[in-house]
Amino acid sequence: MRFLLILSLAIPLLAADLFKDDFSKLPPGPLSQPVGQLNGAIQEYHYLAHRGVPTAPWENPIAHQDAWVVSDEDGISYVEQNLMNASDRPGWYQPLFITGDPLWHSYTYEVQMRPLSFRDITGIAFRYQTNRHFYLFGLRNGKEAVLRLRLPIDNALRVGNWRELGSAPFQYDTQRYYSLKVESDGPKIRAYIDGRLILEATDSEILAGRIGFSANVPARYRHVRVSASDAVSASIQSAVRKRDAELDQLRSGNPKPKLWKKFATPGYGAGRNTRFGDLDGDGKTDMLIVQNIPRVRGDSFDAISCLTAVTLDGKIIWQKGRPDPRNGLLTNDTPVQIHDIDGDGKHEVVMVRDFKLQILEGRTGELRSSTPMPAMEPGLSDRPYELNPGDSIAFANLSGGKVASEIILKDRYKYFWVYDKNLKLLWRGSGQTGHFPYALDTDGDGREEFALGYSLWSPDGKALWSHDAKYQDHADGIVIGNFTDNPKAAPRVYACGSDEGFLLWDIKGNLLKHTHIGHAQSPSVGKYRMDVPGLQLMTINFWRSPGIVSLFDADGNLLGQSEPVHHASPMLPVNWRGDGQEFSMLSANVREGGMIDGQFRRAVMFPDDGHPDLAYNVMNLTGDERDEIVVWDTKQVWIYTQDRPFKGSRIYAPVRNPDFNESNYRTTVSMPHWVDVK
Repeated sequence: MRFLLILSLAIPLLAADLFKDDFSKLPPGPLSQPVGQLNGAIQEYHYLAHRGVPTAPWENPIAHQDAWVVSDEDGISYVEQNLMNASDRPGWYQPLFITGDPLWHSYTYEVQMRPLSFRDITGIAFRYQTNRHFYLFGLRNGKEAVLRLRLPIDNALRVGNWRELGSAPFQYDTQRYYSLKVESDGPKIRAYIDGRLILEATDSEILAGRIGFSANVPARYRHVRVSASDAVSASIQSAVRKRDAELDQLRSGNPKPKLWKKFATPGYGAGRNTRFGDLDGDGKTDMLIVQNIPRVRGDSFDAISCLTAVTLDGKIIWQKGRPDPRNGLLTNDTPVQIHDIDGDGKHEVVMVRDFKLQILEGRTGELRSSTPMPAMEPGLSDRPYELNPGDSIAFANLSGGKVASEIILKDRYKYFWVYDKNLKLLWRGSGQTGHFPYALDTDGDGREEFALGYSLWSPDGKALWSHDAKYQDHADGIVIGNFTDNPKAAPRVYACGSDEGFLLWDIKGNLLKHTHIGHAQSPSVGKYRMDVPGLQLMTINFWRSPGIVSLFDADGNLLGQSEPVHHASPMLPVNWRGDGQEFSMLSANVREGGMIDGQFRRAVMFPDDGHPDLAYNVMNLTGDERDEIVVWDTKQVWIYTQDRPFKGSRIYAPVRNPDFNESNYRTTVSMPHWVDVK
């Protein structure tokens, strides 16, 4: 994402002004658009620009909150934070509204603020790097002014880590606006109210960053100005030009996305509830598009309403159910996979529909076999049905056969069942299951163990170890593997545990790392940094800290963080160049999307050609080992490849998770592998 150094708005800018705004150009009313029953979680795996209301040059970092509204008071426009965000979890997160450039430094930031409540804190943010890393100058509890620093790593679950830099008595009321000003001069900070110096501090944690508003209770803001000396302004402009030139050079050295195929999906399209595999047996990848209808409440009991099998040329192979564009989106997983479950060379569709675990012929969609779903456990507090509707399906090789023919079927979020390829129930288990399992043969006996939640299970149903009872939030993404450069190293278990952050255990279940980075999810493992040994794990936050991307090395050490977006993403690894350097995909949006490298730079951007950007997937489709990018929405599918051929005698061909274990919640792993170019 590029940031404009000078933003032309309603107020003419002075020579030393970096930014000025009176909010007269923002539309009156809420500055976000709720997405109905899908509101909030829809942005975990889909791109929705600003949730419906353009706010440029401002951004709402806590994108799932409808915190900000615009209106006028005495003929003057203001932005108001209108939520009561105070809670018994001190400083965990707060509504924010930001603008500017991360390279801004040594500036003076002024704004008029009217607090509307004495509860908690209202103020301004500066030197902003992420929504968990910035400075705050504000008014608190009706009686004091405070200067604080939000640190990015918390010390405990759901308790914000703040460093208090200073406080001073200051009685204020809710009847008037106060002029708040911060002078950020290198490490020095001077904070003023109505022209009077209130607080001073020196702190070097962050020396540059964006500006904005931060309020846990209602407050109004108007007349924003950011200024700097002519020398500082010139240095910032020089730094921005240098950064942009380096980005241009980086991007020019990478292949550009070139349209390969596209087709329409009239009436039967969907969001990120699709599967890929060879359904018709012609050796080419097909797409299974699944529509769902939510039931009961929220996203716990969605039911499949229509399945459409289609080639990547847009030809419908078969369709089951009645398509309706209203049923295209969902905010949970889909209990359906494409897999050759019996190893006969022909793919089947394995799914849960109408309270039955079913196997369909891949070529025709005709039912081959089915069995009733297990009964809903009597102890569940949420039990609208007698039979379980299912949540997700995965396959593992628990028997040591030629293919992964055992079915792991789970609910949301406590019980799971293991079936064989003939739909015979083998065993069952329970725990804090999280979203999706990950299977790996950890002991070399030809049978896979699997991690589910914070537990490791043996092929025959024994919990080898479990920490399910220890953690308060579920595992959003888990993975087992040896990601070091030492081929003899034992595999380890990694988890992105929602509010629990990042966790790492050895294969025996001993905790090695626990880093509270916020609501961590959507991890992927790939070669994101060529200068770091082994592979790296990249994860992105969502709830209460959306868009913060963290990169860890194979030993669980945090390498860096950034906030390139204000939503989440599947963060899939992309073998775009074929030279061993992988990127991670944000979205296909032409401004806020693209592929980032291990330094969080947007190394590849998509053309502004009208393509959809709601959802995406990454896979090798054209046969040269490099990945293509499939992007789609509920109306159309576009597929991009590289604009130039690969040059070289050996090409990177990483080994990825099998397509039969697709999920919005799986950890995608890209293991190193090279092949000779013929």
